[in-house]
Amino acid sequence: MKIDSVTLQNYRNAETVNFEPGEGVNVIYGANAQGKTNILEAMWLFTGCKSFRGARDNELIKFGSDTAKLSLAFTDSARSHYAELTLGAQKQAFLNGVALESQAEFIGRFYAVIFSPAHLALIQDGPVFRRRFLDTALCELRPRYAEYLARYRRTLVQRNALLKDLYLSAELYDVLDNYDDVLARCAAAVVYERIGYTRLLSEYCKEIYSGISEDTESFSVVYSRDAAGDRKPPEELYREEAERLKAARKNDVLFKTTTVGPHRDDLDIRLNGVSARSYGSQGQQRSCALVLKLGESEIIKRATGETPVMLLDDVMSELDEKRQDYVLNHIDNRQVFLTCCDPSQVLRLCKGRSFLVRNGTLKPEEP
Repeated sequence: MKIDSVTLQNYRNAETVNFEPGEGVNVIYGANAQGKTNILEAMWLFTGCKSFRGARDNELIKFGSDTAKLSLAFTDSARSHYAELTLGAQKQAFLNGVALESQAEFIGRFYAVIFSPAHLALIQDGPVFRRRFLDTALCELRPRYAEYLARYRRTLVQRNALLKDLYLSAELYDVLDNYDDVLARCAAAVVYERIGYTRLLSEYCKEIYSGISEDTESFSVVYSRDAAGDRKPPEELYREEAERLKAARKNDVLFKTTTVGPHRDDLDIRLNGVSARSYGSQGQQRSCALVLKLGESEIIKRATGETPVMLLDDVMSELDEKRQDYVLNHIDNRQVFLTCCDPSQVLRLCKGRSFLVRNGTLKPEEP
């Protein structure tokens, strides 16, 4: 998958941007607050997802303007496409001249993977960020997973509410049994898919991290309940989940909440056999987060046959020169966009194109 051109009008701090990137690595550089990340954010919107910075639509429109218009020409393995997005009082999305019901209909049409400094939370912060990473990736690739996850969450809310009311009547324990059965079945489906995704992710990430560290460090990622051995079938996982709920019931009643289940699980990310969160340096932690996103890209490629565009925001900070060289020159066979502030980093780009951003305008540098 390749972006052929990007056009922005009244988007963030940019009045007009016309951008024709190269097929390989495209470095977008400039001082802080000039609009580098804005360009990546605009491209990301065509995945069908919202801003990776958590911004509302009205915050994406240039101050003093009523609407922002974005267009993206891109090519997949089959044909060329032209997508348009208008933000304003009336939000409109078009693909190849056909109006879409919502921006979300871009999902599955244009594939990209984003890395931003916020993704350091995958390594540095609590398990909620790692579970969200897994769930977001799986919901895009497995529609049935989204159904099981939604049902699990609904049942979890209902069970927790029931736990708070058990003191009202002993008969409510029969209702709790029913909730436990539904919860165990949904949990088994969620855990089965998470384990499968994590094992595939680990396989790709191990190889990628070996390249970025020049074989000096080993990387591993394991789902917290994935014991070594064969992947258990959903029916066996269901029996395990049911037993876990049964064993935890006393505590659940005491604390009035569900204390076990996939909503409490985690990813164990390790470097050289020890926790990357506890013992990794800033550069190592950033490398781990980047490698997880590159691994995600490989899984999308395997599942869809399309190689996602890589959008790497401020990825070079805290990486040593060897790791920066890997990012600039060794992420092969895909289109890459990365932002940085230091113009000296552009000089180490062996192949690709560089673009200077200043005050919301973008200028290609001469080869």
